[in-house]
Amino acid sequence: MPRPFRLRAAALTVCAALLPALLAGCGEDGDKAEDLTEQQLDWKDCPAPSEAQGGGSSPSPLPGDRGEWSCATMKAPLDWDDPEGDTIGIALIRARSSGAASERIGSLIFNFGGPGGSGVTTLPAFGDDYAALRTRYDLVSFDPRGVGRSAPVTCLDDQRLDAYFQQDATPDDAAERTELLNGTEEFNAACEKNSERMLPHVRTTDAARDLDLMRQVLGDEKLHYFGISYGTELGGVYAHLFPEKVGRAVFDAVVDPMETAEQGSLAQARGFQLALDNYAEDCVSRTEECPVGDSAQDVKDRIAELLEDLDRTPVPGVFPRELTQTAATNGIVQALYSQDFWEFLTDGLEQAYDGDGTILMVLSDSMNGRGENGEYSNLVPANVAINCADDKPRYTPEDVERRLPEFRAASPLFGEYLAWGMVGCTDWAVPGAAEHPDVRAPGAAPILVIGNTGDPATPYEGARRMVRALGEGVGVELTYEGQGHGAYNSENACVQDVVHGYLLDGKVPASGAVCS
Repeated sequence: MPRPFRLRAAALTVCAALLPALLAGCGEDGDKAEDLTEQQLDWKDCPAPSEAQGGGSSPSPLPGDRGEWSCATMKAPLDWDDPEGDTIGIALIRARSSGAASERIGSLIFNFGGPGGSGVTTLPAFGDDYAALRTRYDLVSFDPRGVGRSAPVTCLDDQRLDAYFQQDATPDDAAERTELLNGTEEFNAACEKNSERMLPHVRTTDAARDLDLMRQVLGDEKLHYFGISYGTELGGVYAHLFPEKVGRAVFDAVVDPMETAEQGSLAQARGFQLALDNYAEDCVSRTEECPVGDSAQDVKDRIAELLEDLDRTPVPGVFPRELTQTAATNGIVQALYSQDFWEFLTDGLEQAYDGDGTILMVLSDSMNGRGENGEYSNLVPANVAINCADDKPRYTPEDVERRLPEFRAASPLFGEYLAWGMVGCTDWAVPGAAEHPDVRAPGAAPILVIGNTGDPATPYEGARRMVRALGEGVGVELTYEGQGHGAYNSENACVQDVVHGYLLDGKVPASGAVCS
């Protein structure tokens, strides 16, 4: 099924998955682990990224005389329950601190979300955004296990993925439902065939243990961490497992740790509907005429009509593929991740009304990890594998159909699309670990938790629930009254001042502060 694969990924992360990055050799499979905490990383110039990382060229040097990106591979146990057994390679990237050695705090490790996004490609793509943090930290990111060059999960080949993403994700009759379920079964079977060895070992708890090994190998007493989107879930799980090792940590665009997969999908239906409402209001409020509708309601009505028309008759997209209803919905969702993308949504809708689906399909391809050359990164396979290994519930088509009225009420446009995504793990080869992650972290150092009131993918309420779940004295809440997925990269001066004060100077703000 061309599912919307648990949309925990930041829009920037998904787009960056199409950019270059990383590392030679996905690991040391077959070697027996010595004391992995004593390993010495061999930092070298970063090679061009692999297909699984999105392809492209090696990361550009840092601006001016601020140094080069360097890459290394860290060995980690394939199975953390058997730490003396086989190992895999975890791909890392680093930019050394730009400040005085005496001012250096340590490494600041980033996870940009997904799950499934390559940190090795994303960090250099947006490295300038974190220049202030680099004055006191080495900036470090990584491809989590199963992602990019870290023993990547693989499923269908590129040609079959093209066909897979062209299928109808919102079936209207029994035949379409059968086709959707057969597509899901084919995708899942290919993942098991091609990646059976990795599938049991890509849970978030495994990645959290990799993080702690990374902390030790990098020589840090505490883990200093910046998690975005799914990266907040990973950070919360780390804090639960290693509360005494938490250093200065920021969670931005926060995943609600108390939701099941169904509750998360329903919350996202509401979140993307809110983002669509905000987009429509913004478009018609401008002094010039909104090219895709005369009123906010007209904008939404015309989008709904477009999707109905595409369900019957697709239009030309990126040759030789056509823009289907599913691809158009996927492209709209991608554009709603960031207010910076709204202009592309307007252009794409205007173009699609004239029978040309190119822009919306390019946006959809970005969401699915497809490059201009037709090659896919492993963003979607990794996303599915990690979500299905983490999430215990398994939903049947009958479960979805019973819940469709609630999803449609939450979002007339996105409800069915997100509801049918829940069947993605039904026939998965590995059982899910839990109803939801455990992020209780009594005794951990304060963690700055930032919620954005207009966030479509990780709705604002999740930040408050993360604060409560972390425990008293741990979660420190900051609200950003803005649009898009995440707050720090909005360049809001208030948010950045609070983050810089905390990460650079150790100033813990009062919980409940608001930036607008």
